[in-house]
Amino acid sequence: MKLPRIINSLLETDLYKFSMGQAIYHQFPGYKTTWTFKCRNTDVRFTQEMVEEIREQILAYCDLRFTEEELAYLDNIKWIKGSYIDFLRLWHPFYADFTIRDDAECGLSIETRGTWLNTSMYEIPVLSIVNEVYFRMQYDYGELMVSFRDRLDAKYEMLRSGQWYAGVFSEFGLRRRLSAEAQELVVDRFSHINDTLHCASRFIGTSNVYLARKYGVMPVGTMAHEWIMCVGQGNHKHNPAYSNWYALDAWVKEYGILNGTALTDAITTDCFLKDFQLTYATLFSGVRHDSGDPFEWGDKMIAHYEGLGIDPMTKTLLFSDSLDFERADRIYRYFNGKAKVAFGIGTYLANDTSVPPLNIVMKTTACNGQDVAKISDVEGKGMCKNPEYIDYLQRCIDWRMQNE
Repeated sequence: MKLPRIINSLLETDLYKFSMGQAIYHQFPGYKTTWTFKCRNTDVRFTQEMVEEIREQILAYCDLRFTEEELAYLDNIKWIKGSYIDFLRLWHPFYADFTIRDDAECGLSIETRGTWLNTSMYEIPVLSIVNEVYFRMQYDYGELMVSFRDRLDAKYEMLRSGQWYAGVFSEFGLRRRLSAEAQELVVDRFSHINDTLHCASRFIGTSNVYLARKYGVMPVGTMAHEWIMCVGQGNHKHNPAYSNWYALDAWVKEYGILNGTALTDAITTDCFLKDFQLTYATLFSGVRHDSGDPFEWGDKMIAHYEGLGIDPMTKTLLFSDSLDFERADRIYRYFNGKAKVAFGIGTYLANDTSVPPLNIVMKTTACNGQDVAKISDVEGKGMCKNPEYIDYLQRCIDWRMQNE
């Protein structure tokens, strides 16, 4: 490797990977998935030198194991069970699951194949590695850090002084961070904002479990789209228009009333609401927005809760789609007093510099040999290799929406 090791702990991933991982271990250990990397920036090109460094960094990541101290930390999270801790004691990344090539349009192709238990865990570290390698090798990293620090200082001051109000917020930037150093600066800085007497905004934690442990803040995260896609579409007998029902049912079997923030837009929020009826709406503590107009979405969720006889002020609306503090301020002021409001803010905190961030993803593209897809509330966020399957999924959704 030409760069220092980027991933230094298996805790250096988002919390929802452990949330989903435990449920996968207990309920779907035999599921197999394919994950595919994609760079959405049309002007970005990874050099062969970058690809080789990414390959070496992933190889180094695969040498990591959980320490007993790390496992003890996870064991203290109230919804994590001892059986899953025992599994993690034996688990490690498996490099043979990876196929890394330089023949893609952007110069980098990464695909992982294997059990869902394994491949789910690779997504966040791989994206972190790709980001840091690219920015360190493409630009003057020192200059990027200068602009990063300046912008971070400005954001902190705007919040501290009350010019922006972000309510309750957490940091979600691991997958697209500039670097490990940059993300740690963010968590370190905002972990002290709660001590500022005149700051009404409250930082509650980070999705990065490693940094949450290091700085004594809350690890944050519940489920991702992969959960709904694989649980709902990975079983060949399921009608995919009912993906949310299968996913919510399996989640409640695993966690009961714990760890409950439901993601609404895997196959459109309107279809989600067909299944998010009284039982699930009561059991889950809130819902997460990840696509579409946040104001329309929030109004729709509040109306849905009210229609079920549930006081929206007892539920949390978690916003996590392309947020900055200015946008969070507007959303908070609109929904304040109507429901609990929280924000998960990613790239804007972890990779805001003088150059544009990468828009990279690594998505599930197959489960148990079958195509899977996401149809969110806006176009362009899905990723499926088979247009015919997307058409089939859309027809299933349309039929359900028109006939139930």
